[in-house]
Amino acid sequence: MATGAALATELKEGEFRSHMGSISRQSSVYLAGIAFTTASGYFFKVYLARALGADALGFYALGMTVVGFFGWFNNFGLTQSAVRFVASYFATGQYGLLRGFLARGLALLFVANLSFAILLVLVGPWVGTHFYHTSGLNPLMKWLALIMLCGALSGFLGQALAGFKQIALRTILASFIGSPLTIGITLALVGFGGMGLQGYVVAQALSAICVVLLLGVAVWRSAPLAVRSVTTAVSSLPREVMTFSAAMLGVGVLEYTLGQADAIMLGHFRSPHDVGIYAVATAMIAFVPILLQSTNQIFSPMISDLHSRGQISLLGRIFQTITKWILGLTLPLVCCIAFFSHAMMRIFGAAFEPGWIILIIGAVAQLINCGVGPVGYLLLMSGHQKTLIQIEFAMALLMLALNRLLIPGWGLQGAAVAAAVTTVGTNAWCLCEVRRRIGIWPYNRSYWRLLLPSCAALGLVILVRIGLNSLQSGWFQIVIALTAAYVGFVCVSLFCGMDRDDRLIVDAVKYRLGWRESVVESME
Repeated sequence: MATGAALATELKEGEFRSHMGSISRQSSVYLAGIAFTTASGYFFKVYLARALGADALGFYALGMTVVGFFGWFNNFGLTQSAVRFVASYFATGQYGLLRGFLARGLALLFVANLSFAILLVLVGPWVGTHFYHTSGLNPLMKWLALIMLCGALSGFLGQALAGFKQIALRTILASFIGSPLTIGITLALVGFGGMGLQGYVVAQALSAICVVLLLGVAVWRSAPLAVRSVTTAVSSLPREVMTFSAAMLGVGVLEYTLGQADAIMLGHFRSPHDVGIYAVATAMIAFVPILLQSTNQIFSPMISDLHSRGQISLLGRIFQTITKWILGLTLPLVCCIAFFSHAMMRIFGAAFEPGWIILIIGAVAQLINCGVGPVGYLLLMSGHQKTLIQIEFAMALLMLALNRLLIPGWGLQGAAVAAAVTTVGTNAWCLCEVRRRIGIWPYNRSYWRLLLPSCAALGLVILVRIGLNSLQSGWFQIVIALTAAYVGFVCVSLFCGMDRDDRLIVDAVKYRLGWRESVVESME
């Protein structure tokens, strides 16, 4: 009996180690791509803010809300379905269904988005003039329509690559090629060509076309020969695809409302100048949950796998471990944002400094988002998508009500508060539903181990803030503070004690760095 129990324990430990290793290995590539895109995008936004100004960026942000409105419908939920059904058909050898899904999905998206693009060109100027009270959007509409068309196609192709387990390749094409291409063309058109905002939009459209072509070639080469063969029949889309896509369409509509309602209401009640400041601040806030986003890409299919096999205990254990370290590794970043918010916004230009309060409110809300972990994906991938839709529907109504109530009087701060309340409320509700419906909870006593590292990170940020306060260079202060915070957090974490699961993560990182003996020791 003892031998059997020991063997079962060893198997569980091995499976946990395998899953955590997969998460750390695959998410590292995605994380690197996101980090590269965000870091380069940050410097690029500084250049754009100084070259174009708050008004021009406000016009662009308003234009993207119009594009996003059509994005409610333009992917029909097929983009989110691609990763699930491509992976399923590919793994089970159902190449006829796979060929049909790819071919019919692409054809449907192209025809539908071409129609939406024409409608956007015709209707967009009226929306800009009568709803946003500006004609500054009119020259941009044809390029925004092209961006929308390419975005729908690249989203579908990118998710198809994920279904073929080519996440690294997708990251290279979208992040390491697409982003620098956009920056390069923008510098040519805006910096040297003097085209202003239109040059930036044209650059995005041209780079989007290139990314679509590269992703299309990558999907073609990743597909089995049977899928590429002209002799393989093109099956119609199965009912299960249509049902799941319909559910994802509903989720997409609600996520658009949650993500864009603040900018839309600001554009209606305030000026494009305010929208430009808000857009820059929220773009920086989007960097806060980067670790959560990179982990979600790998953890989401793992949720479906473990839940379908009834391994709820293992799922809960992984959930606890990754949530704790997502929270811990996000804390130093939020501390830096809180103490250097003025300096961060001032880098974009003096006109953007009023956005410092938005930065703080949004960063704290995103810290709470990271602190509950991937609760939305847990509901979605475990078959509780209806519950997720109900939560997001209620929160979308709350978001609209708060924006209508707060923005006319509070302006930027009102939009930030509305977005923060909605983010916190959505995550808290999802967390309760995960516990009620799946029976897992991310918190245990090991979270107290984050206290000393977090205090160390906070203390170092405060010391840098006080010690380097006389320096004029905001860049230098921020870089030093961020570096010190993370070094302090990691060092104290390593020496103040970690539990067994934490050490497995450290071993996985060491293995990635070439220190393989640590993994061998942990297995003995």
